[in-house]
Parts: sequence; C-alpha cells; structure tokens
Amino acid sequence: MKVKLITVGKLKEKYLKDGIAEYCKRLKRFTKFELEELPDEKIPNNASQAQNTHILEKEGQRILNKISNREFVIVLAIEGKQFSSEKFSQLLSATMLKGYSDLTFVIGGSLGLSQEVKKRASILMSFGLLTLPHQLMRLVLVEQIYRAFMIQEGSPYHK
Repeated sequence: MKVKLITVGKLKEKYLKDGIAEYCKRLKRFTKFELEELPDEKIPNNASQAQNTHILEKEGQRILNKISNREFVIVLAIEGKQFSSEKFSQLLSATMLKGYSDLTFVIGGSLGLSQEVKKRASILMSFGLLTLPHQLMRLVLVEQIYRAFMIQEGSPYHK
C-alpha cells in the first residue's frame, strides 16, 4: 500500500520538518509514504468571501489534479468524523482489505478546503473541534498514521 499526504502551503518551521521526517523514516518499514506540498495562494488583507472562495477553488483544483479515481481519500475537515487511534488503525486496515492500494490524505491551507475536494473524499475526518495550524496538523497526522501501523503490529508503542 502507498500512503500519500497532500498539503497546501510550504512548511517552514524546522522543528515540524524534523518531526515529520522522523515519522516518514519510521513509516518506511510499513509502506511507501509520499508527502506532496502544493503551493498556496496569496490571501489579500481583508479578502472578501468571493476572493476566499476563488482561492479555495484554485487550491482545490491543484489538489484534485494529484488524486486519481482509484485512490481512497481521507480529507481532514473540522466537520468530519472523529476516530480513536484504534478505530483509525482499523480504518486503514479495512481500506487495505477492500483492495485499495493507494490511500491519500489531504490537509488544506489556512482557508481550509473547497467543496469539490470535500466531495471527492471517501471519508471526512476530524481531529476534534480545536483549531490547529495546518502545518502542525501535518506532524500530528503523520504520527497517527505511524501509530496506526504500530497498533496493527501489536506494538507497545501505542501504550
């Protein structure tokens, strides 16, 4: 199985890059993991709702261009379903058993995601009602993907 993470915006903080790199290295024993950073659009100060919608649509099209029809897509959105780590691990396992060879996660930019991207999702997933920086969410998600594989293995990492 190949796992891909599509994100909007360039990650700048060294501590986040280092953390993500560590989990990407750990994931190599379980799966081929790809991280795809897409450029974000500049948001004008005091942008109107129409401008924000246009930005979301442009970023959304970039995201959709990176997803094939055969991928199982988990989109992070605040209105999505919440999972415990164990249930998340079960979801990944069940996805593999259903015959999907490509699992793609999507994290939007600072404005979120377009409706088109959300419609493409196989599942909308939320990490709760807290608002987290999308850059930090990358690290949290990659760690949870690693944790899911460790749970499947029966490793004490999860304890």
